[in-house]
Amino acid sequence: MKCFYSDNYSFPLPEGHPFPMHKYEDAAKHLVASNVIAASDLIDAGLAEEADILRVHTPAYLSAIKNGTLPPQETRRMGFPWSERLYVRARAAVAGTIAAITAARQDGIGCNLAGGTHHAFPDRGEGYCVLNDVAIAIRKLQADEPDIRVIIVDLDAHQGNGTNFILKEDTQVYCYSMHVGANYPSRKFEGDEDIALDRFVKGEEYLGRLKSTLPATLQAFKPDLAIYLGGVDVHEDDRFGQMKLSTGDMHERDRYTMSLLRSQNLPLATVFGGGYNKDRALTPLLHCQTVSLAAGLAGP
Repeated sequence: MKCFYSDNYSFPLPEGHPFPMHKYEDAAKHLVASNVIAASDLIDAGLAEEADILRVHTPAYLSAIKNGTLPPQETRRMGFPWSERLYVRARAAVAGTIAAITAARQDGIGCNLAGGTHHAFPDRGEGYCVLNDVAIAIRKLQADEPDIRVIIVDLDAHQGNGTNFILKEDTQVYCYSMHVGANYPSRKFEGDEDIALDRFVKGEEYLGRLKSTLPATLQAFKPDLAIYLGGVDVHEDDRFGQMKLSTGDMHERDRYTMSLLRSQNLPLATVFGGGYNKDRALTPLLHCQTVSLAAGLAGP
């Protein structure tokens, strides 16, 4: 199974910054060390082309993040201090998602060890999201195949407001999301299927809602491709997710979701999404659990 990773996925942050930038490198190293994937299947996809980024984002916004001219309030909203590596990192993550989709269509499954930046809007970043990798990848795909039907299964703890805004009128894309209703982002944009859960929802209720809704959605929409955003901020010890799923609950979430998608012969691309565990070492391991289960479905 091909996994996409780049050293550009990380860049230095000020001491004490809440974002776990270490998780990308740590996850990649753990997956290889534990023989989940071969070192030869860990691939650097390079940087996304600006022409593809401009399918979603405005030229003015791109110029601002390239040149460090974002207004202070926009920088705060995005959550990252500006540096020259900010834009490079974002382009690398977009390239990884594009490559994961290509791999999924060739091999059945492809994984980006980053991405899922679903709070990014055409003209701004929000919530540690600079460029909307999934939306860009879909728009690039549609340029050649306008009739392809894509489902985004977004199981991050937070609604993908940016993705919903970008794709809101696209009948070829279905945005399915389960998230905490009364949590960030404060302003949400309606997707095709928003399942808003109570704060501190536990695994039994969460899994019940997932299993009672997703099969019918797939049957009705009949997608040609699935993108799974398996955010690990649903964990009970996450700082921001406000859910109470155990590690075992998350294993079942990932197993069920990806098995269901693959049982319908859908090419499946996975991206990381959020994760901010109180135990910093656990965050990358939770992401690795998702990738490990995907690898098990990929076959030899």
